[in-house]
Amino acid sequence: MANHDLELVPGLLTTRTEVAAAYGGARFGGIEPAVDSGMVLVYSDPKVGELHGYTFDGQAEDDEHGPLYLYTGEGKTGKQEFTDGNKALLQHAADGRTVHLFVADGNVIDPVTNKKKKGKRQRYIGQMIVDPDTPYDRRTAPGQDGVERSVIVFHLRPDPQATFPPKFTPADAIPPATAHAVVDLDIEEELETDVEVEQSAPTGPSSSQVETEEHATDETVANIPGGQRTIQRREGRLTKAYKAHLVAAGHTVTRFQISVEGVATTLKTDLYDVTDNVLYEAKGTIRRDDVRMAIGQLFDYRRHIDAPTGLRLAVLLPGEPGKDLRALLSDLGIALVIRTDEGFDGFPLASL
Repeated sequence: MANHDLELVPGLLTTRTEVAAAYGGARFGGIEPAVDSGMVLVYSDPKVGELHGYTFDGQAEDDEHGPLYLYTGEGKTGKQEFTDGNKALLQHAADGRTVHLFVADGNVIDPVTNKKKKGKRQRYIGQMIVDPDTPYDRRTAPGQDGVERSVIVFHLRPDPQATFPPKFTPADAIPPATAHAVVDLDIEEELETDVEVEQSAPTGPSSSQVETEEHATDETVANIPGGQRTIQRREGRLTKAYKAHLVAAGHTVTRFQISVEGVATTLKTDLYDVTDNVLYEAKGTIRRDDVRMAIGQLFDYRRHIDAPTGLRLAVLLPGEPGKDLRALLSDLGIALVIRTDEGFDGFPLASL
């Protein structure tokens, strides 16, 4: 039974045994619901992730919403799902529970023998909440069995209702990535939502009909919540179709997942054609803004990935862009592949 004798003040050094005795919850899981205390206890140990080859956990750079701590969910092998501790953390606000973050901070030392004891010392960061706008993202990481799988990376923010603000140290910052993973995820997986999020209806007029490009789609695009998701799905279908086209031609196709030091989100490329050493960025429309974004993304990705010398860049579009955009891509040395009724125009890429 919890006794609450332990006062949780940011910076406190304690143990899981002491926390469990005071507030409940088990002593071994990464996310421990303490039902009687109305808490979800989160224990972060970034070094565990490093042992398996990923470095997601830790304090990211502050953004417009303030401090941010990333935490990889529970599940040692296979795709992480929203069950047990992951579910408890995700829906803590709806369940009326507060979230309390601890970070492993060295070994527990016996005061008499001065020797290491079983278990790790825990440093209390503070009371947090799961970001209501972006509660999590999905990334690829090796499991305990060494097999790549999809993991949940929670976005934790300081709880505005907390008595004390969280206390971070420089050691809590996300460590730099040691390598950028080459992954082969289902392209459409990231377009699917694990948990349905209820959205409130707009309070006033919020949509305006605009004409779409003739070559891009036969849909009408409305400026409403969820419109970007429509573009993403169109892009996902285009990318999936082109991947199948490349594989049918005997090419090996993967993608890169890029971690940048101190940055909350990972960068994920669209397609990397290993056979021809080409990095593709796909867009769901042929609008100038999207083509310009694709150009910027390709140059940004190229800075970080470890690809063989002679890497080529290419943009994949659902239709024919304007003459000026084609000239822009040509000036920058970026190839262009366009989907047509017969297949894809621009493949195979011309030799340099």
